[in-house]
Amino acid sequence: MAITYPLSIPTNKKFKTCRFTARSVVAVSQSPFTGQQQVQKHPGQWWEVDVSLPPMERDDAEEWSSFFLKLNGREGTFLMGDPLATSPRGVGTGGPQVDGPSQTGNSLVTKGWTVSQTGILKTGDYIQLGSGVTSKLYKVLNDADSNGSGNATLDIWPDITPDNSPVDNSAITISDTVGVFRLVSNEMPWTQNAPSVYGFTFAATEAL
Repeated sequence: MAITYPLSIPTNKKFKTCRFTARSVVAVSQSPFTGQQQVQKHPGQWWEVDVSLPPMERDDAEEWSSFFLKLNGREGTFLMGDPLATSPRGVGTGGPQVDGPSQTGNSLVTKGWTVSQTGILKTGDYIQLGSGVTSKLYKVLNDADSNGSGNATLDIWPDITPDNSPVDNSAITISDTVGVFRLVSNEMPWTQNAPSVYGFTFAATEAL
């Protein structure tokens, strides 16, 4: 059977630790004479993650070792989201969609929410645009309310770029949100000890 990407991450063991990093490319130059600073924001913004899995015996470990080998280092991609934020803190009801084509920047105009809801999404909620290989993970930066027409404007990170601008009327996922990631290394090690316990750690970055 052919291996197709992105893979789904194994679910037989929950993460022991998971550290998300939101990385932006911002240049700052500072005068050595006045201390005055000039700031230049560049388009680069992406997610990084470092994961440690709990100790496990072979039956569970083989699921993970096979997962990493199927990725073949940095070749393959996989879907991953925040394991502690699988549902929104906000009301999150309705059938949300993108409202308007060619949107870019750090806000997204949306429609299809339940009308006139305070906190339709809350600060820190995630949304997903696209699916499968086009899945893109965004974090909501401010509480958002829906108006009397079911519309809401979401402040988000990272910015939407022209390359990943969502299609008008496309669905917005608010539960079990994921993005597409790839490993940061071609090395895929795991540890074993005398009681036949396996250990795995891995680092990944958003696939751009």
